[in-house]
Amino acid sequence: MPKKKTATLFEDSLAELEQLVSQLEQGELSLEESLKSFERGVNLTRTCQKALQEAEQKVQILINKNGTQTLEPFTDE
Repeated sequence: MPKKKTATLFEDSLAELEQLVSQLEQGELSLEESLKSFERGVNLTRTCQKALQEAEQKVQILINKNGTQTLEPFTDE
C-alpha cells in the first residue's frame, strides 16, 4: 500500500472510530445500532492496527543491527 494511501486510511479510520465511540458513550443508540457501531469499531480498530504494524515494519527495516540507518526492500505481505 502506498504510504499516502495508508496514512489517509489510518487517519480516516481513526476519525470514524472516535466518532463511533462518542456516539456509543452518549448512550442514545438503540441496542441494534449500538451492536452495529461496535462491530464497525472492531473492524476500524483492526485497520488501524494493521497500518501501525506496517509503519513499525518500515521503521525496523531502516535500522540495521549495528544501529546505523540503511535502506532495505520492504515487502508488503
